[in-house]
Amino acid sequence: MADLKEARVPDIGGFDDVPVIEVLVAVGDTVSADQGLVTLESDKATMEVPAPFAGVIRELMVKVGDTLSEGGVVAIIEAEGGEVRAEAPAPRTDPVAKTSDAPAAAKAPAAKASPSGGALQESKVPDIGGYDDVPVIEVLVAVGDTVEKDQGLITLESDKATMEVPAAVAGIIKALKVKVGDTLSEGGVVAIIEAAGDAPVAAPVAAPAAVKGTDDNTVEPVAPQARPDRIAEASIEHRVPGSGAPPVRFDAEAILPDKVPYASPAVRLFARELGVDLLQLKGSARGGRIVREDVQSFVKGVMQGGGAKAAAGTPATAGGGLNLLPWPKVDFAKFGEVEVQELGRIQKISAANLARNWAMIPHVTQHDDADITDLEALRVQLNKENEKAGIKLTMLAFLIKASVAVLKQYPRFNSSLDATGETLTLKKYFHIGFAADTPNGLVVPVIRDADKKGVLEISQEMSALAKKARDGKLGPADMQGGCFSISSLGGIGGTSFTPIVNAPEVAILGVSKSAMKPVWDGKAFQPRLILPLSLSYDHRVIDGAAAARFTATLAQLLGDMRRVLL
Repeated sequence: MADLKEARVPDIGGFDDVPVIEVLVAVGDTVSADQGLVTLESDKATMEVPAPFAGVIRELMVKVGDTLSEGGVVAIIEAEGGEVRAEAPAPRTDPVAKTSDAPAAAKAPAAKASPSGGALQESKVPDIGGYDDVPVIEVLVAVGDTVEKDQGLITLESDKATMEVPAAVAGIIKALKVKVGDTLSEGGVVAIIEAAGDAPVAAPVAAPAAVKGTDDNTVEPVAPQARPDRIAEASIEHRVPGSGAPPVRFDAEAILPDKVPYASPAVRLFARELGVDLLQLKGSARGGRIVREDVQSFVKGVMQGGGAKAAAGTPATAGGGLNLLPWPKVDFAKFGEVEVQELGRIQKISAANLARNWAMIPHVTQHDDADITDLEALRVQLNKENEKAGIKLTMLAFLIKASVAVLKQYPRFNSSLDATGETLTLKKYFHIGFAADTPNGLVVPVIRDADKKGVLEISQEMSALAKKARDGKLGPADMQGGCFSISSLGGIGGTSFTPIVNAPEVAILGVSKSAMKPVWDGKAFQPRLILPLSLSYDHRVIDGAAAARFTATLAQLLGDMRRVLL
């Protein structure tokens, strides 16, 4: 029997019912002792629950959004050293399983043979925690690609979690049944795979002992099994009994993915938040799997000027070829009393993003002023009219609406430059991000399709997102897809500043505190309410003349919002 053990939550300092914010492993993953399984985050601390022993994840008992206390079961792990190992899955012996002359462990799941002699199998959506009709946000493979078992095929994203659908078997993608934008539920077919490699390696633990394919041919391995994590060191032969055809030999190295990095969904999400391209990383875990520590090391290397060289010897490309001096190490305590504070999770993520953006984007900032005297009077009037309805308009709602109108006139500001700096993607939609200050750090929720919404609707949605941000309930979907960002410090103060472009966007608008100033009208000085604007932009995409026109047009619209209707 397999040595199955429960991995439970250890003593976590008396915290109870702590939310799970990340699941760091997937069923089938091989973990080492003390490797993180899930991340918990209370209102006071973020902590990982480690694996108490090494082995293979056979079942996950929690998902993102669940809560855990000390002693709660996180996962069922097949401990290393058990009789049934990950590389030789146990056959089922229940009455459903059929018998065969070949050893039970050498049988493959039910399939039909392809014209080329392989077995065609449907790769379906496994149990995804009860989610239904989950949108496909990413297709990770293409027809003709060679994949290994458990390699990600697509990425699904609900309002609470991002998850990958793994390949059921190793082989070649013969057909893709979904595209970005489709929705899937448990059991939905993702792809048709022509099975390759040794059948028992690709078969799930609960596979029947023997099953028959088309024309009653069973797939019979004729070479020793290869460990999934050592598959590059072996080659595999398959033959169809009774066919008279010679065995087909597969070069195992061809099964390793060369287009899709080997990483769990949680690590992929973590890398996306930091803006790290996983293709530039070499995984340090078993089988070349990329883990969180690899991503963190990569980012540290970039910030210290070593670029990708800090990430397991990969080429130094992500740092843009910067050759920076190492960060100075100083023992501040020898000069006087100090207090050391660790940055929060959001601040750590933001720090890495900001450092990359500032180092790799040639920033220029255009400053201008907008006369919002009449607009402020309108805002105050509208707030009085909607007081009973509980609607409160802020100047930021008008700024979002006006910015969309200007983005339509100057489409290069509504674009993204690719990592090579050679291709510009112009967007036909208008999703506007706004910086929200929270107790845990700065986040940027996104107002989607702002061009299709009125100022009142934008204000209500913005208020709801800001509350979610303060409560720590923003999901990845709430912060993705932005085209242009606005950072407003008007409620605090200041006359101007240089906001950092939020890559992969190419511009960001900074807004400071409005103030009454004397403005010459041709006959006399008049008191007018002036709003300072600071537009930072990527000089590779936008030149100074375009930036000056952008801010001048925006100031004109804010001075007379009726122009937005034109």
